[in-house]
Amino acid sequence: MTARSGNRPSRGRRKAWARDGFAHIEIRGARRGLVTAEHGRLVEETVAALRGVDWAAWNAALGRLIVSYDEGGVDLGDLVDAVTEAESGFLADGASSLDAESRQRVTLAADVLGAAGSFVARQLRLPAAARELTALVTLVDHIPGVRSRLRRVLGRHEADLLVSALGATINAAGQAELSLLADAGLRGILLREMSAQRDTWQRRSGELTRTATASRAARAGGDRPVELPDGPVERYTRRVSTVTLLLAAAATQLPSGVRRAARVLMAGAPAPAHTGQEAFAGGLGRLLARRDVLVRDRTALRRLDRVDTIVIDADVLTGDQRVITHVAPVEGTVEAAWEAAARQVGTPPVDSDDGWALTELRHAEHSIPDPVLKDARAHDGSRGVLHVLTRDGTAVAVVLVEDALDPLTAAVIAAGRRVGRVLLAGAPADVRRRVPADGTVPGGSRLAGSIRALQADGRVVVLVGGRNDAALAAADCGFGVLHEDRRPPWGAHLMGGPGLEPAWLLLEAAALARAVSRRSTHVALQGSVAGALLGLAEVTEAGARRTSIATAIAQAANIAGAMWSVRGLSRRTPPTPAVDVAWHALPVAEVMRALGTTPHGLDEADAEQRRQERATTDAADAPAGRGVLGTIVGELDTPLTLPLAAGAGVSATTGATTDAVLVLAVILANAVLSGIQDAAARRALQRLVSEAAPTVRLRRAGVDRVGRIDELVPGDVVLLEPGDAVPADGRLLDATGLEMDESPLTGESVPVAKSTAAARAEAIAERTSMVYAGTTVAAGSAVCVVVATGAQTEAGRNALIALREPPRSGVQQRLRELTKASLPAAGASAAALLAAGLLRGRLAESVNNAVALAVAAIPEGLPFIATAAELSASRRLSRRNILVRDPRSMEALGRADVICFDKTGTLTEGRIALRSVSDGRSRLPLERLTPRHREILAAALRASPAPNEREALPHPTDQAVVAGAATAGVGTDEAADGWRAVRELPFEPVRGFHAVLGAADAGQVISVKGAPEITLPRCVSWRSDGKVRPLTRTDRQEIEAEVDRMARQGLRVLAIAERAASARGRLDDERVERMEFLGLLGLADPSRPSAAEAVERLRRAGIRILMLTGDHPSTAAAVAAELGLLDGGTVVTGPELDGAAGDEALVDALVSKASVFARVSPAHKVAVVEALHRAGHSVAVTGDGANDAPAIRLADVGIALGEQATAAARQAADLIVMDGRIETIVDGVVEGRAMWASVRESLALLLGGNLGEILFTVGGSLVSATPPLNTRQILFVNLMTDLLPAITVAARPPKHVSPDQLVREGPEASLGRTLTGNVVRRAVATSAATAGAWLTAKATGTNARASTVALASLVGAQLGQTALLSGGDPIVLGAAGASAATLVGVVQTPGLSQFFGCRPLGPVAWGIVLTATAAGTALGALRFPLPLPGGPPPHRDEGTGAPA
Repeated sequence: MTARSGNRPSRGRRKAWARDGFAHIEIRGARRGLVTAEHGRLVEETVAALRGVDWAAWNAALGRLIVSYDEGGVDLGDLVDAVTEAESGFLADGASSLDAESRQRVTLAADVLGAAGSFVARQLRLPAAARELTALVTLVDHIPGVRSRLRRVLGRHEADLLVSALGATINAAGQAELSLLADAGLRGILLREMSAQRDTWQRRSGELTRTATASRAARAGGDRPVELPDGPVERYTRRVSTVTLLLAAAATQLPSGVRRAARVLMAGAPAPAHTGQEAFAGGLGRLLARRDVLVRDRTALRRLDRVDTIVIDADVLTGDQRVITHVAPVEGTVEAAWEAAARQVGTPPVDSDDGWALTELRHAEHSIPDPVLKDARAHDGSRGVLHVLTRDGTAVAVVLVEDALDPLTAAVIAAGRRVGRVLLAGAPADVRRRVPADGTVPGGSRLAGSIRALQADGRVVVLVGGRNDAALAAADCGFGVLHEDRRPPWGAHLMGGPGLEPAWLLLEAAALARAVSRRSTHVALQGSVAGALLGLAEVTEAGARRTSIATAIAQAANIAGAMWSVRGLSRRTPPTPAVDVAWHALPVAEVMRALGTTPHGLDEADAEQRRQERATTDAADAPAGRGVLGTIVGELDTPLTLPLAAGAGVSATTGATTDAVLVLAVILANAVLSGIQDAAARRALQRLVSEAAPTVRLRRAGVDRVGRIDELVPGDVVLLEPGDAVPADGRLLDATGLEMDESPLTGESVPVAKSTAAARAEAIAERTSMVYAGTTVAAGSAVCVVVATGAQTEAGRNALIALREPPRSGVQQRLRELTKASLPAAGASAAALLAAGLLRGRLAESVNNAVALAVAAIPEGLPFIATAAELSASRRLSRRNILVRDPRSMEALGRADVICFDKTGTLTEGRIALRSVSDGRSRLPLERLTPRHREILAAALRASPAPNEREALPHPTDQAVVAGAATAGVGTDEAADGWRAVRELPFEPVRGFHAVLGAADAGQVISVKGAPEITLPRCVSWRSDGKVRPLTRTDRQEIEAEVDRMARQGLRVLAIAERAASARGRLDDERVERMEFLGLLGLADPSRPSAAEAVERLRRAGIRILMLTGDHPSTAAAVAAELGLLDGGTVVTGPELDGAAGDEALVDALVSKASVFARVSPAHKVAVVEALHRAGHSVAVTGDGANDAPAIRLADVGIALGEQATAAARQAADLIVMDGRIETIVDGVVEGRAMWASVRESLALLLGGNLGEILFTVGGSLVSATPPLNTRQILFVNLMTDLLPAITVAARPPKHVSPDQLVREGPEASLGRTLTGNVVRRAVATSAATAGAWLTAKATGTNARASTVALASLVGAQLGQTALLSGGDPIVLGAAGASAATLVGVVQTPGLSQFFGCRPLGPVAWGIVLTATAAGTALGALRFPLPLPGGPPPHRDEGTGAPA
């Protein structure tokens, strides 16, 4: 509110408000630096002396005095009077200045009153003032330095108000209501921003200013070391002002030159671009205020579109929460010590009178045994702080404690990366290890210097900090994170929190701000071009009115676009917090306590309450997608939309409304088609996800039942059996022989043994006490408690690594390049037409004709071609078991030159199979086993569980042995007639082998199959060829060498042993001894039979194949050698990539030489893809696991394999190969390459036809007094030849072409010189044939007849070329025939013919048309040499598009 000091004298009005006993009073001149610290103390002392005032604090950062007072003893007016009296000692009467809100209110009032007065004047038919007077106002922005000089003289807000008021007055006098209303809309947005921010300050001020100390702040800020770099709007302003001034000077030389120059100045005004920037910042400011963000300096939001560097003070990433990562007991158990220490690191620590205490090791005076210290320090280093846990003064354990990261750390880092580089300031080693930033800078007292150094290097910096006022003020946008127990960071431009969610929203907004500003400049440019053309076309007042309307429409469009962007930002789902708890390292009792559950599970009421509390964050786990309307609006953001819309607007303003409607209809139809397809693809994906969703067995209140996966909440108890997919991350409570297939998460194809003991390992693959979502139970059973669901699981958190913007679609990029080429061509043709008209003295008519040609020359069918080709290819792939989530990924698949395959399940079958049998010296494959090797395999079969006909064996190793024996024709009775099982000792991870006691005709035998390191020590002899001899040390070394050789070749090795046994029926561990060693089995994940052929086909297509796997290097190398993948390349491991981290050149060198990457994590896969991108490759990545999702997302095209692909992989992928076969991927590549060939031919038709139209129209205009075709005729040509024929060519697959020919297609082969040659050839053929027909008709008849003949010949020549190109495709021929029939109908139908400026033709004229059509078709098929750079284009079969 604005307060007066009651009835007492006051020095005018000032901003002052009070709430809950706290008053905020503006000090005049503070914002302009007129109030020093000494002045501030004077005001403090004056106000503090008043009766009823508790304290007063001068806050120079806010420019306010903050007062705590007794509302019953003193009122706000008294406080304001006291401030006024204090000000009189150091401020003159003129120190008061206009504030931003008052300026906006006055400007809004002027706009509204002006619009109302203009409307009344128009209704009364009062004469309007010349709108050209607006040029006087635009000169303020066109001439560098004028506005800044006015601001220095008058004050910032006063100068801006003067310019705005002058503009409103001129627009009102000129009856320019649209301009006034557009500006009023902007002022309304800015006033709503200020109102929301004021409300937030008043609502939250009490929590920030509880004490005088917390309320005081010195003046923040300082000069940047260099001038702030220009953003998109500032660069546009400089360029457009320079061009506008030059054009205005040239326009003065034309008739009525001063008026035309003024209109050029009006059209070139940069205001529409600034309007988009301001509207977005205003909407964002209001959104932030509604999210409880305090905005101290609104100008910081206006700089977001320039930001390229994010600095995050590490202090805000860690709070009071701490976590235990290791315990080394001095006495007692790890579990007991951990539980006691966990109570001490809680927030707040649990009070107890049992004597427990936790003290930093450096401050402790206890004697710790050396082995304990050694154990603890082995886990220390950069990982936290060592503490001593004591009880009653006695050391119990050494505990490693780390600061817990804020749950939104990963989300903030990901959002920052969408803006630019992310740097950590003042980060200790343990934080640097856990936060994936791009670098570090000095923090603390040196942080402000770090910010200035970055600015000196040309960076624009956002700082997210907590307490460093100087650094926050030095940043271009400083965001201060509020903390309940800390002084507010008054130096920040914005403050929010507690927590990082507001900072995340700001960074999301920064990425969006740049896009909004760029879009605003594009819209402003189109408005300026349209306004200039309209103003030059008509000397009368109508020309000035049209110029004003064009710029006002651009301004209104930018306001609408900015607010739409803010609306989308406001609807983004807040990120899901990631809990930083080392569940794997906690004892079971501590896990249960932290989750508030028991081994009996939650009761239903508690579970439902937790589910409701998580409903909002669970929504974030669902696949994101825009609605159909949002998708349609997004599809309108194409390179051609703005120029087409601007051209349509010019046509409509000049009276060609029908032409404008036709163009806009094409734009909207393309967007609607794409929107519907996108919605259909998302529905198909959601059906897939829904159908694949498994059920779970959970325990609620001691009762086991089957439930849905979406019922799970942390604290639920889940039961797991063999074959179950784990629905959520869980901590094991009980495990019986549990082995997990974690290949979807880690890439490791061998099952991993699990137990309930707390695990101290950091790597996910070594956390033996945990089970993770997306993995599968390979053997055994377990009970676990859910610790994370959805996006909080390890699989979900992996996806955060991939939250970087994916590369732009290749077809879209090519279209942008073609558009850049077509727009200058259209502009040049329009300029030539305008010049021809000027030479003949017909300026207005020539401008209209030039605008019409520019509109018609732009290929409005261009967006349709990509859409049609991609949708058609997507439908064809759906019949080949490939679900295309984003049709635009088709072209990326077609241009891919590197494919990164996951090994497990893609190149291999994803299962363990028996590959070979060794007798300890020689190894043979299954198909060539000798009797001795068959005896070994028979013993292994006897040492396996008996198969059950109703269900498969639970352990994959047993399945492999049984299947392998069946393949080799080996049975249990081989070398043991009449054998049958008596007792079984099942495999358990701690046991390491499986033993069976069996009875044969010759007596009982014990058969053992297990790990060599477990089984060999139990052997005392070696049986070979029926002979048994003692097992010597040399024999053991020989066997171990064989085991090592097999392991290096990627085999999992099992040792087989057997011995005769007594008649006792007992079997236990003690009886498995004195065994006779028989031999070894080699098992591996077999490569797919078709993989080698598929790899070879891809290589023939010029595609480099890389294997990325989490498996052992030897295993990966063996598979690669089998498939021929190495080809001179090397095997690079994850640790090697880690060693090169931070050195992009070294990483690039490793990647360039490698064919196989082993032991790689999700981050390693991302690093490989990034290196390939830096090398200029187009990359496809395949996979089916959560560990593949980040790289899948970052690739140019991501491919998820199989219906069993994890949700993370499916959601990151562009394509889902339903059958998971590598051959299907090859089919997809072929289809993608075929799409490029189809697009090439379609573009050749479209661009060649348009270029032919331009050549003919411009050439005809040079030799004729009037253009040979009018606007509607040219647009009709485009509609007949661009849409239906070109789209059908793009949609159909190339005919009579083999797959091996198609795989040689691609962007360079299809859209390079070959396309250029085709375009030029068709353009020359079309224009020459049409010119001949037009000249012939002109010589034998009227101009109207000649124009009609030219129209029909132009269409006929292009349709003939389309028919020749069809290769007999009935759809293409039908489209060409339909267009031809439409042409004849339009020309021959009276009324309709006249609408297009035609006249019905007779037999002679149609004969000329047919002759020209045949000539254009024949010329288009000729292969005459073209002077294209780089040598002659490759010879191709015109009918197929394939190499001849």
